[in-house]
Amino acid sequence: MKALTVSLGLILEVIRIILIFGLLGGFLSTIVSEIYNTIGVNLTHTGWWCYFGILVLLFVIYRNKFQFSGWYNGKGRKKLTKLVTKLLISCSIIMILIPGLNELIHRL
Repeated sequence: MKALTVSLGLILEVIRIILIFGLLGGFLSTIVSEIYNTIGVNLTHTGWWCYFGILVLLFVIYRNKFQFSGWYNGKGRKKLTKLVTKLLISCSIIMILIPGLNELIHRL
């Protein structure tokens, strides 16, 4: 019975992760796309940098906040270290800014 409870918790947590990344990722992607459209940056060829940066940012948020409020209570539930958190957030911000910087370089 305990194995069934753990399995159900794991399945619910996977569904929760998919919803968090899908809904929150879609929302953040829309915001970033609208900002870039407003300033005239075309995300056709370099937009994947933004989306990958958003995924990295969501990963950090999940590992440091969301994983502790879910259904799964198994092993491996630890926050990222401060160094790793800062490094990943810095990388995600740079990835989100790359299309804008690329456009700026091409305009010069």
